[in-house]
Amino acid sequence: MHDDPTPIPSPTRAAAGWLPLAVRSTEPELLDAGDVPPAELRRNLADLARLNRLPGGTRTSVTAIAAAAGGDRRGLRVLDVGTGAGDMPLAFADRGWSVVGVEPDAAVAAVARETTAPSRDVTIVEADGRALPYEDGSFDVAHASLLLHHLDPSVAVSVLREMGRVARSGVVINDLRRGILPLLATGVAVAILGRCRTTRHDGLLSVRRAYRLDELDELLVEAGLQVRGRTAPWMPRIVTIAAFRTDR
Repeated sequence: MHDDPTPIPSPTRAAAGWLPLAVRSTEPELLDAGDVPPAELRRNLADLARLNRLPGGTRTSVTAIAAAAGGDRRGLRVLDVGTGAGDMPLAFADRGWSVVGVEPDAAVAAVARETTAPSRDVTIVEADGRALPYEDGSFDVAHASLLLHHLDPSVAVSVLREMGRVARSGVVINDLRRGILPLLATGVAVAILGRCRTTRHDGLLSVRRAYRLDELDELLVEAGLQVRGRTAPWMPRIVTIAAFRTDR
């Protein structure tokens, strides 16, 4: 027997090191490339709206926003960052909430304006989440769904910090988590509900780009936020409630 200072990794840890999901992918999604044809873009946004009806989607965000605000009451002011097609703002408005949807992509913002046109309680604004055009505490809650995995860490921190700045009561983040179960569940969901190539391609890539919960917590800490609540951590899609730390 001889001394060997080099630790022998466990089989589990060794396997985790080479799994494709061990490291977050930086491959850009087709939607982020900005050159998806208009008709394909509309189909993709419609697909995402259908996916938002699944468990962990819109209904879970509604519950989390109400919890962050201290109760589900009419007149809540909600900011939805990266609003996509605007389907979530419409669901929020159905509860009597006043909603501003922020979308940096002009083509996506145009679709969101069409989608939300029937509602007087939803406004769509073309703006960058890293520099929100609102005063501190302008909203009760700032919300983002399926946005964070599109962002590199430094950008994600900037957006989270801005969301915390404009929200009096807290921030709600609804997103995928990186892992085998989310990959399998997302694969099934996009196979059934995806009507276009962009959805099928970006759906699986979204999981590979998603942050693990420990990684998300690190981003929140860097943004000055702390977790106040979270849905079941084993679910493919997780909703996190956060707010600025009380020791700031």
